[in-house]
Amino acid sequence: MVKILFVCLGNICRSAAAEAVMKDLVSKRGLDDQIFIDSAGIIGVHQGERADARMRRHAEARGIDVTSISRQVRISDFDEFDYIIGMDNTNIDDLKDRAMTIEHEQKIHKMTEFCRKYDNDYVPDPYYGGAAGFELVLDLLDDSCEGLLDYLIKEDKIRG
Repeated sequence: MVKILFVCLGNICRSAAAEAVMKDLVSKRGLDDQIFIDSAGIIGVHQGERADARMRRHAEARGIDVTSISRQVRISDFDEFDYIIGMDNTNIDDLKDRAMTIEHEQKIHKMTEFCRKYDNDYVPDPYYGGAAGFELVLDLLDDSCEGLLDYLIKEDKIRG
């Protein structure tokens, strides 16, 4: 089983939505038995909270249910997960600072590495913006989650 951890700053917008988008995609393709998906935040200030209500609302309008409860990244995540995917360069730097080995660091990827249609360098934090920011995040996540799933199939990590 391939294990994927999505990471953003607080785990209430981007990574929570990435978890939900990927779970929805994996379920629709009947791959639930091959992929485990979770999300976490660099900081624990929102630990135990549901995802931001605005993100839940925008995702729900697309038929995606964001159900995750925020938690902070743990050192054990680097051993448990095969892919640790950050939403922006700061997340990537923070994750690399926490990586204890070269093997841990090699698991870290940026979400937009897997985009196919968009050429954005990172997934922007919509927290302080309006509706358009949440929609952009969901567009980027739709694209990059599809790309990630295609990558896993192409690399023979899962059976498509």
